[in-house]
Amino acid sequence: MLKNTILITVALLTLNGFAQSTTKEDSTLIKRIYDTSLLNGKSYAWLDHLSNQIGPRLSGSLNAQHAVEWGEKELKQLGIDKVWLQPVMVPKWTRGVTEFAYIETTPGKTTTVPICALGGSVPTPIGGIKAPIIEVKGIEDIEKLGEEKIKGKIVFFNRPMQANLIDAFEAYGGCVDQRYKGAAEASKYGAVGVIVRSMNFRQDDYPHTGAMSYGDLKDADKIPAAAISTNGANLLSSMLKLNSNIKFHINMNCKTWKDVQSYNVIGEMTGSEFPKEYMVVGGHLDSWDLGDGSHDDGAGIVQSMEVLRLFKEIGYKPKRSIRVVLFMNEENGLRGGKKYAKEAKNKGENHVFALESDAGGFTPRGFSFDCDDANFAQVEGWTQVFKPYLIHYFKRGGSGADIGPLKKDGIVLAGLRPDLQRYFDHHHAKNDTFDAVNRRELELGAATMTSLIYLFDKYGVK
Repeated sequence: MLKNTILITVALLTLNGFAQSTTKEDSTLIKRIYDTSLLNGKSYAWLDHLSNQIGPRLSGSLNAQHAVEWGEKELKQLGIDKVWLQPVMVPKWTRGVTEFAYIETTPGKTTTVPICALGGSVPTPIGGIKAPIIEVKGIEDIEKLGEEKIKGKIVFFNRPMQANLIDAFEAYGGCVDQRYKGAAEASKYGAVGVIVRSMNFRQDDYPHTGAMSYGDLKDADKIPAAAISTNGANLLSSMLKLNSNIKFHINMNCKTWKDVQSYNVIGEMTGSEFPKEYMVVGGHLDSWDLGDGSHDDGAGIVQSMEVLRLFKEIGYKPKRSIRVVLFMNEENGLRGGKKYAKEAKNKGENHVFALESDAGGFTPRGFSFDCDDANFAQVEGWTQVFKPYLIHYFKRGGSGADIGPLKKDGIVLAGLRPDLQRYFDHHHAKNDTFDAVNRRELELGAATMTSLIYLFDKYGVK
């Protein structure tokens, strides 16, 4: 009995020693990753070029094509095993000349307010439209009011993001339906246009664009749709309380064209032990056209590229094949993400892990995961190696739009979760620019992503 007890004790001590050495090895390598990103990173310089030399990259635009060419060139210069372009047809929509709007209290007495067309909107007639305006808090209010009170008017959707929700994405999700399908619903009751409060916590003069859909409406039934800044929305709401008979004027010149060809940009480091097991890291290369798309999603693009560069820099050879994918057309179609997943399925590729960065270049806090219990338990077991970098947030549920189509049994999907409290100040707006990105925060995010991929590559998916 004593002999057996001694053997068990020795075995436990051996296992414990092995676990400690593994943790130390992981901590040492992860420190090298962070050191390299912070002392010799390239993500910020890449973002500078993408934002300031190329600029806004709406799908189907010349700048989007320039971004594709830039991404391919930079990935080839890393000296990784493979780089290629994956063709994908994308929508093409143009904004035209700057939109114009005003509130009219009495004939000739007007107040201009900042607006921008929603992505995919039809234009106004030449010279614009002017009509009475009615305020609602959501799509459900339209049905309650009915055609009698809606017909011939511009519907003003004024439900703000819920300020007491700490998760900014949850607050965004609570009101984005009025932007996406508000025009389609209002048109059914005879509205002639819609104005939507910008999805933004901050009170400012920047209107925020974003994708919208007309559903199955006929072309003749489609009505113009625009966003109004939060300050503009507050002013309009206050004026309506004083005078419900005021009118609103909108003038927009946007246009939808035929689909055009674009590309996902893909680079691969081939795995040394399991080359047929694929791990993806990526963001979306396209952006809206108002700012230069630095936070959404230039930051995710350069952080994803930096993952492969950091592995090359520190001499880490992955066991599994790691692909960086610069997805095209996340903003107004998700065509790139869908095309990548479709081709992967057609080729029978075994994707085991995918990570997306599409929440801005702010200070990283952790990750959200779409995975089973066993893999989430494994992630929680890595908490100690992340703690020195203040990465404590590991949550089930949600990953990223572009990697979503890859979902299947046995794959782990993850999304980088930075501090989101300032993200919607810039999201889809003119102030989503390079100067709003902090270099250190961007580089911390790149290192955090690289560390998670290292751990999943080393220990595998359960």
